[in-house]
This record gives sequence, structure tokens and C-alpha cells, in this order.
Amino acid sequence: MVERFLKQTHFESVEDYNKNLEFIIPENFNFAYDVMDAWAEEAPEKLALLWTNDQGEEIRTTYGELKEQSDQAASYLMSLGIGKGDPVMLILKRHYEWWVIMLALCKIGAIVIPATHMLTKHDYVYRNTRASVKAIICADDDYIISQIKLAMPESPTVKQYITLRDEEGFHNWKAEWQQAPKFERPAFVNNNEDTMIMYFTSGTSGEPKMVAHDYLYAMGHLTTGVFWHNLHEGSLHLTVADTGWGKAVWGKFYGQWFAGATVFVFDHEKFNADTLLRQMEKYKVTSFCAPPTIYRFMIREDLSKYDLSSLQYCCTAGEALNPAVYDKFYEKTGIRMMEGFGQTETTMTLGTFPWMTPKPGSMGIPNAQYNIDLLRADGTSCEDGEKGEIVVRVGDKKPIGLFKGYYRDEEKTREAWHDGIYHTGDMAWRDEDGYYWFEGRIDDVIKSSGYRIGPFEVESALMTHPAVVECAITGVPDDIRGMVVKATVVLGKEWKDKAGDDLVKELQQHVKKETAPYKYPRIVEFVDELPKTISGKIRRVEIRKKDAEK
Repeated sequence: MVERFLKQTHFESVEDYNKNLEFIIPENFNFAYDVMDAWAEEAPEKLALLWTNDQGEEIRTTYGELKEQSDQAASYLMSLGIGKGDPVMLILKRHYEWWVIMLALCKIGAIVIPATHMLTKHDYVYRNTRASVKAIICADDDYIISQIKLAMPESPTVKQYITLRDEEGFHNWKAEWQQAPKFERPAFVNNNEDTMIMYFTSGTSGEPKMVAHDYLYAMGHLTTGVFWHNLHEGSLHLTVADTGWGKAVWGKFYGQWFAGATVFVFDHEKFNADTLLRQMEKYKVTSFCAPPTIYRFMIREDLSKYDLSSLQYCCTAGEALNPAVYDKFYEKTGIRMMEGFGQTETTMTLGTFPWMTPKPGSMGIPNAQYNIDLLRADGTSCEDGEKGEIVVRVGDKKPIGLFKGYYRDEEKTREAWHDGIYHTGDMAWRDEDGYYWFEGRIDDVIKSSGYRIGPFEVESALMTHPAVVECAITGVPDDIRGMVVKATVVLGKEWKDKAGDDLVKELQQHVKKETAPYKYPRIVEFVDELPKTISGKIRRVEIRKKDAEK
């Protein structure tokens, strides 16, 4: 399959990849038809999706069966008046239907808007209004349905509500979808520039923006699955991600099926490291990807209790990886984590590929489909070792995978993308080998006594102390220094009763030993959990806001 879309499919070095990565772009590319239906024709009995949940249910679906089911789903959605260009919001958790409906919407040219199950009435009204949502398809969850109902009077654009059970005011997906007539492919579905999928950003600061991606966004993830995840037709891949945010299509959809791999899904309500590891053991998962937070909890388990002999490859993204977590996981499993970096607005822009030796804590090197640079505040390029903003130089042709813009917000689009450069807002530095090292968001950088301190470097130092499970570094205003460093810390359960002045001093001394002494946190606060976005990223802005209110 990959050979249909790349002029060269195997690479042996960074130089080879950078020189020879070249896409073959069909005129009207559609992932559902050109990849999934093509697999169904080529290998109909091949396992595409292995779904299980925390109730012990299991569904095994071949590529051939996925084609039949997505055709039927597309026919049903069309019978409800949903067609090309119609925005449809999906709130389906990790339920099996998400994968079928994602393909179905692609087949009819509708715009899919995945959303998390944690949204409130306000969130729904905001999203429905901003995106002119025409239909909502949601899980059979009392909370989700209650919030959608509260938002109904203020959501005039929404014409169809669909859920997975009998519910007043909703269509019952399970009772209706298989009754639709035989599917007939629309005469025209899309061109490459049409909007295929939109994500609301996780909102680390301000109201979420709508990130619009075209149909080539799916192709942009070919490198994610085939090269970064290092997948092949024999792979059983598990990515830990809620279907309501972008990491789901990074790790549970596009790139994995380009590779012809089997996507493994564990549908669960509450994360538990032991339960997840038991699933990986039972089903013999070969490839795994999760944010560093998941690995942090995994390494606190006795990994010798689990048979992970099938596990061959591990990746991480979503937030910066602390080297201490990398080292501990490698010590316990012998597997080196391959880090990657990207945003809702992009596919993977930086990554550690199979032909590279990972450096613990480094995001890797630029993905050859993007022209990456580091810029100073004055717009000039940084030297090696110098901190700057990660940017994408766009040039004459938009890279495959880069977003179209912020939907209905030309001002925000111009702020981020102007003069041929897309500004990520993330800070990093580059070493002499070309590896990039994350520093933090531009807004998160702390200026104290003339020093610029990146939160991630202090967090990495703190994470090497055995008491610390998670932490967030922020700046607090100070009359003398301008700002001082504050650490908000989640302790391991065996350390919670030791929270106090003595442990504060111990952590401060630990940071002084692990990094430059001026970076140590002068304020340490112990909390039970950190504020996070709906996609799991730490909301430092919320910590700063609470400190300001105090």
C-alpha cells in the first residue's frame, strides 16, 4: 500500500530519508476509498481492528468487514440528510462505532469534528455555533446526553442528534443504521483542498480555536505510522488516546492503516496501569505509543509481573518526555522510547526514527516533509545550542499535513502563519547533531533576575527525585527578581505523608544538584492532581491564574 503513495518506501539513514522522501499525490485523495477500500480489495480477510473493553467484550474486524460496515454507515448518514461539507461532531469515547463512522463520514465528504466526552453545555454551545455543526453523534452516556440536551436550545444549526440507545430527541444508531438502503458512492466526494476534519485546540490559553485540515492531512500521517511507529502488516499497535483529540488519528487511524497494521483498542472508563499492562500481555501488543504521563505510571508498577515479550517498539508524544522516565522504562524493559513532536495544526514535525539512536528527552530531528527552523525573537535563525521558537517554513507549497488555517478566524491564522512561516509557539534548542530539545511554550518561559528559564528543564530535574510523580513549573511575580520559579508537585502515594518543609528543602536541593542552581523552585506546592486540558496536557495557565488570584 505504501508504494502507491511514496516514491521510496524504505530508508536506511537520516540522509537517505531527508533526500528521498517524496509523496505520490492522487488528484482527489480520499483515505476511506484509496486506502481502506483498497486494503479490503487486496486483503479482505486481514485483521484491521481488534477492539475490546473493560467489560470483557471483544470485536475483531477485517478490512473487508470495515468496508461493508462503513458503506452501510455512510448510507445511513446520507438518509438523514448528511452530505458533503456538513460538519458532524463525534463524541464516542473509545467505542467501536467511532472507527466505522469516521470512515463513513470520509466516504460522503462530510467534515468530522471529533470531541471529548468531558464537554459541558457551554462547550457544546460554543462549538456548535462556531462550526455550524449540523449533526451530533454521541455515546450512550448519561452525562454526555444531558449536556447536549442543555445545549440544544442554543444550537440552532444542529438538525440531527444520534446516540447508541433509545433516547427522546435522538436517533438510535444501533436500531437504525443497518436498515439503510445499499450504499451508492456520491458522484463527487472531495478534492484535496476540501476540509476533511476539524479539531478544537485543547485550550491551554483562551477559548479553543478550530483547526481545519484538508484531505491530504490523512496522507501526512503516513510517516507517523509507517516510519515513526515503525509499523508493518504484522504489527498490533496500541496508542493510548481519547478519540476526542488529535492524537487519536495520529495513533489509532490513518498511519497505522497505511502500514496495513492491526489497530488495537482498549475501551475503558478509567486509566489503570496494571489493567493496561494486562491487556498488552493478553493480546500480545507489538507496538505501543502513549504520552509520558502514562509511562510515568507504568514504571511505578513491577513490570516483571507482566509478559511483555511481544512488545517490540515504543513511542511517546503529547508532552515533553523527562529523561528520568525514559531511563527507568529502558532499564525495566530494554526498549528505547522514540519521541515525537507535533501539534493539532500539524502531523509529526519532529521525530526519532528507527534509523536513529534516541537521545533521552530529545524530540528527535525534523520530519523531512516539513522545513523546520528555530527563530530568535527578531526573526533570524538560531545557532546550535541557542533557544528559539520552532517554526515551519512554508514556501510556495503547503506541506502535506499542515493545517489550512483556523476556521472562521483569519486574525488568529495571520498571527500564527505569516510571511511564509507558521509559528508553533513552542520553544526548543538544537544540538550539534541536529536533535531538538523542548523548552516549553513561549508564554511559559520564566524570566527571573535576567535569566530565561524553560519550565521543562526544571520539571525534568524534579522528575528524577523518587517522590515526584508529576510536576508543573510556573513563574510567580516577585518584587526583586521579577519572577521566581514555582513547582506544583504531585507526590507518589508512599511520599504523601511526608509533604512539608523538610521535603520542600530536599526537592530544592535536588534540583540545584541536577541543573543550574539559579533554576531551583523557590516555591513548592503539593497537590493531589495537576489541572489539565481535555487532551491531558498540563494547564500551567490555570496554575498562574490561581496564583494571581491569591
